Amino acid sequence: MRILLVEDETKLANALVYGLTQKGFAADTLPDGKEAYTRISLNHSDYDIIVLDLMLPGMDGITICKQVRERNITVPILILTARDEIEKKIDLLLSGADDYMVKPFSFDELCARIQALTRRPTAMIPIVLRTSDITLDSTERKVFKGEKEVPLTLKEFMLLEYFMRRPNQVINREELLSHLWDFNYLSFSNVVDVHIKNLRKKLYRDRENTLETVRGIGYRLKE
Repeated sequence: MRILLVEDETKLANALVYGLTQKGFAADTLPDGKEAYTRISLNHSDYDIIVLDLMLPGMDGITICKQVRERNITVPILILTARDEIEKKIDLLLSGADDYMVKPFSFDELCARIQALTRRPTAMIPIVLRTSDITLDSTERKVFKGEKEVPLTLKEFMLLEYFMRRPNQVINREELLSHLWDFNYLSFSNVVDVHIKNLRKKLYRDRENTLETVRGIGYRLKE
């Protein structure tokens, strides 16, 4: 197993590389965030996991995570951080990190977490979705048509995200109701049709063929 360790504290980096090598891992180390981002972008397939310090010169760990995930690079990322605040932990996970450890940490626990992460499937759900000129950021909950942000209600956003994760699939109204609304909405309610109409007005205007009605079944978002 090959690991990319991104850590600017030389003593810690050397100690981790030595320990990982003793455990049978192959470990490359980098001290700079920008250099690490370039290496990950170009050579991510060479690594089974990335162990990434949060505070780095050049580019911080959260920025690296976000930009790596936006490129649909799925290699597992474990972040090392000296900060233990709940808000920071949430930021780490939402940025695309698979796990984190707070310094100081147990080396044996680090090895165990590395093993656990590398057993997970490599496929991941992308954070940023794109269809035609529409871009949806599921973390920031923002939608753009070209360069212009388009304000959507929460239900409109959820509906659009559901379609964009299933392009070219015919989705019936019952499926949309069951996934996006609670049980108080009846299957014969026209709430789905109303929200589809609003999405078309805000994003597609007269391009109904993009978010098309499949008569008698439901709807389909065509790429």
